[in-house]
Amino acid sequence: MTVLTPAAAPASCRDVPWASARALAHAAPNPLPARQVPLARAAGLTLADALRTPRPMPAFDTAAMDGYAVGPGTGPWRVRGEVRAGALWKDGQLGAGEAVAISTGAPVPAGARALIPLEHTERTGAFVHGPAPAQGRHIRRAAEDAPAGAPLAPPGTRIGPALLGLAAACGHDTLPVRPRPRVRLLVTGDELTRAGHPAPGQVRDALGPLLPPLVETLGGETVAVHHVPDRPRGSLAGAVHTLSYGDADVTVVTGSTSVGPTDQLRLLLADTGARWVVDAVACRPGHPQLLAQLPDGHWILGLPGNPYAALTAAHTLLAPLLSGLTGRPLPLLPHILLTGDIRAAPGRTRLIPVTWDGATARPVGGHRPAFLHGAALADALAAVAPDWRPGRPVPLILLTG
Repeated sequence: MTVLTPAAAPASCRDVPWASARALAHAAPNPLPARQVPLARAAGLTLADALRTPRPMPAFDTAAMDGYAVGPGTGPWRVRGEVRAGALWKDGQLGAGEAVAISTGAPVPAGARALIPLEHTERTGAFVHGPAPAQGRHIRRAAEDAPAGAPLAPPGTRIGPALLGLAAACGHDTLPVRPRPRVRLLVTGDELTRAGHPAPGQVRDALGPLLPPLVETLGGETVAVHHVPDRPRGSLAGAVHTLSYGDADVTVVTGSTSVGPTDQLRLLLADTGARWVVDAVACRPGHPQLLAQLPDGHWILGLPGNPYAALTAAHTLLAPLLSGLTGRPLPLLPHILLTGDIRAAPGRTRLIPVTWDGATARPVGGHRPAFLHGAALADALAAVAPDWRPGRPVPLILLTG
């Protein structure tokens, strides 16, 4: 594990093991400040505090199905009336040999012993006949799902449709959330063209289209995309300092992360006194990736310029960083048996696009650092550790978008 002091500007890349790099990126930030938002705007955000129910769930004894709520006795029962969902029974408690017709979700009258489903009954005039039910049968008792004050979801939970429904059922109109981290993208490279077929010596920019939806999938929000040339020297520093990041929490720089003559990011970070978190990662592809924090607290994340290498690096550092900023736990990766002709790389974790049928993972191929064909067809990235042997499971990063 490599954590460099702010004064230590690395002259060359110092490798951090792949799993350690994920953990470092997740642990580095403090979560963003919480805010209250209406339920209609909370989907996809992260709970900043535990979701609790302010009242018992259910709040009253409730009919679990349509039928008859019956008092003590073996029947037949005299039907005193009916109670429907949303209404209250106001005619006292049920006595022996008495019943009321009842709808699913309706409050159960006091004195009711149990409920007989409608399909098991026969009505004859003022009386209903049916099998004598066991005590409490088909009645959802007050607080049997959750007592008042019970925590129903912990902080760090992603807010999805079911959680929104649960919050509404508890009576909440707003939720305390961590907002999506705001990300700006600086795509570097003199060779990049953004439309049409590239001319000789140029390549089409793949990362400008790839990264914004990936950022959203990982829990962030892209607020700007800027293209920055490699020359003149200092262009990247100018972009970092003059293109305002006041509305962003993270700046992602693609390319310029190695130590070549046009790679400016490391020198920029050294000049600004950045605090290094990850210098480089012992993985293939994606080795020259980095994470640092500027003195003002802004995060700088460097990705390689090759598209597939950048994708693997984003899942290595950007995904954990965004999880840390939102207060989510570092995602646990499923371990799945990997088949096929795969070889481990000494000293490096290989990140390979695979298909996954729920039991085994198989390599797709087409995963050279600059080629996205395999990733485009894959279900996941398999992280093949340096000491992996055939027949052992590997962790999978699921590709959800």
